[in-house]
Amino acid sequence: MFGKSSRQDWIFFLVFSAFVLTMPVTLAPLGAGYPDLLQKFAIYGLFAIGFNILFGLTGYLSFGHAAFLGVGSYAAVWMFKLLSMNVLPAVVVAVVVAGIFAAAIGYVSLRRSGIYFSILTLAFAQMSYNLAYSVLTPITNGETGLQVRQLATGPVKNLLDQDIRVLDQAFGVVEHGVPTTSLFGIEMSGWPGFYFCAAMLIAGFFIAMRISRSNFGMMLRAIKSNQNRLKYTGVNTRPYLLSAFIISGMYAGLAGALLAVTDPLAGAERMQWTASGEVVLMTILGGAGTLLGPVLGAGVIKYFENIFSAINENVLHQLFAFLPDPVENAVVAVAGMFVGEGWHLTLGLLFMLIVIFLPGGLMEGFNRILGLFRRGRSEEDGAASGADKEA
Repeated sequence: MFGKSSRQDWIFFLVFSAFVLTMPVTLAPLGAGYPDLLQKFAIYGLFAIGFNILFGLTGYLSFGHAAFLGVGSYAAVWMFKLLSMNVLPAVVVAVVVAGIFAAAIGYVSLRRSGIYFSILTLAFAQMSYNLAYSVLTPITNGETGLQVRQLATGPVKNLLDQDIRVLDQAFGVVEHGVPTTSLFGIEMSGWPGFYFCAAMLIAGFFIAMRISRSNFGMMLRAIKSNQNRLKYTGVNTRPYLLSAFIISGMYAGLAGALLAVTDPLAGAERMQWTASGEVVLMTILGGAGTLLGPVLGAGVIKYFENIFSAINENVLHQLFAFLPDPVENAVVAVAGMFVGEGWHLTLGLLFMLIVIFLPGGLMEGFNRILGLFRRGRSEEDGAASGADKEA
């Protein structure tokens, strides 16, 4: 399934890994060098990478991937409540449960293609959200959300109120205060939490790179290019699509588990359609079908969300204090629509500009810039060689 990686791929992967691990330093000048935001970069970058395996390679647009994100979060928190606050069992179980859930949804949804496939995935995601919010309250704790609790000191009557954590009790793990997630004693908050998420992002990026370069990835691209032609030649495309859907769902489940690792709470809001739409925006904004594009798109959206949503009227008045009062008030009134709670308007305008002028996303813009540099260098080399010949 996996082909050999070229030397260029290994260099690209090593550069990507080095950048991810040094983000606390490289992104500090941009005001993003703190763990909470960098954790979001890593988690949603992983979410977008998985979504890109389905959408970017096959062209099948899913509007229901938030369901797998939420399922991964719920599975992880339940492992924290039942087994241990160690993150490894939670991550493994979350990925497996999300994969099984994706197999069930994909088996039904992939009977259709195009807009019908998208609507089916959206319907399943909304069904999952409503189930988590109301019907499955004994499992999800409804609108309050599923949280970790103190270890039970006696017989447990309600697992939502008291946790048993059988592995922690068996190994004599002692809790002090509110239980926190850990990796063999290292608390998964702050910088340790970021580096754990970064390690998962690097591993997920490597697997996605190998998939993209493999025969399996080539088949997925062929499906996107002309699925009917493949069917006419006798190729059954359904197993490839279902495999891509399951892998993509497992990535989403892993991202959901990491959300629970950094903040041990699972709520139904992670399964809303807006979360599914967000990962679509991340992938298209960065560049669907590319390796780096989805990660870049996730980082840009989360960065703008953090920056623009934190700007309020007081900040705007400070920025435009040099203007006359009537002009200042007018400028603040207009700019206030694009920041704070209205930052989504800024995101929408940015998305429109990208789609209109860079249909291939931010990666297309980078490729154009690199093309200009290469063209200029080749022209200089050509002129130099011509001068040598004349001499």
